[in-house]
This record gives sequence, C-alpha cells and structure tokens, in this order.
Amino acid sequence: MASGPPVVLSVARDTSALLLSMLLALFVLRVFGQIVVATVAPRWLPPMARWYSGLMPYRYLLPTQIAFVIVMAAIVQQVATGAPPLGSGAAPAGTWIVWASYVYALAMVLRAVRYAVATPERRGVLIPIVFHFVLAAFLFVWGSSLMSG
Repeated sequence: MASGPPVVLSVARDTSALLLSMLLALFVLRVFGQIVVATVAPRWLPPMARWYSGLMPYRYLLPTQIAFVIVMAAIVQQVATGAPPLGSGAAPAGTWIVWASYVYALAMVLRAVRYAVATPERRGVLIPIVFHFVLAAFLFVWGSSLMSG
C-alpha cells in the first residue's frame, strides 16, 4: 500500500510534467510559426523581422531551436516518469537551474524595459522576449521539480 509522500511526489511530478508540456508546446508553436513565416509569409502572422533579433542567423537558429525542443521533450518525459538523470535525483542541480531561471527572467525583464522605453525605430523585437520568458519558466519548473524529489 502506498504511503502519503510518494502520492504527494507523484502529484507534484504530474503537475510539473503538465506545466513543462504546456511550456514546451508554446515553444514548439513559436518555432513552427517562425518556420511558416520564413517559408510562406502569411499576412496573418507578423513578418520574419519581428520573430527574432538577428543575433544568430536563422540558418543556425532553427537547428538550435530544434535541439532545444528535443532536449525539452526528454526533460518532460523523464520528469513525468521520475527517471534520472533529467527527471529526478538532482536536488543540487535543481537549485542551480532555478537560480539560472531567475537570472534569465531578470535579463528578459531588463530587455523588455529597454524595449518599452525605446523609440519605435530603435525598439527591437518583442516575440523573442516573450518566448525567452517561456524558456525561463521551463527552467524554473524543471529545477523546482528536481528540488522536490
């Protein structure tokens, strides 16, 4: 018969896996949307110039994003099952990941403030800022799940 803590950990793991899945889905939609804009350029989506900052050429950015999706999917799967090394047994790593998510999110807050106060012609792009917050949230949830069990 199962005791209380494993059920609590299972619920926390299920919640973490659900949140991670939702954040992964948002990121996948962003990557897919950017591919659609780059190839078809429908009028109902923002133009390509608004999808990325240009710091990395798109021919390098897309494979990097696909690699992120693969790693993030592995994290979701291992968190859902509680399997090591990405899904459990690494509380110290979880602490570091949570702190990294704070730094990442703070950098995006500063970037968003810079965006908001800049004149329109010097503003940069907003879509990447939003999705960097999604990635920071993914790190926070993943790190928190590692810390909790």
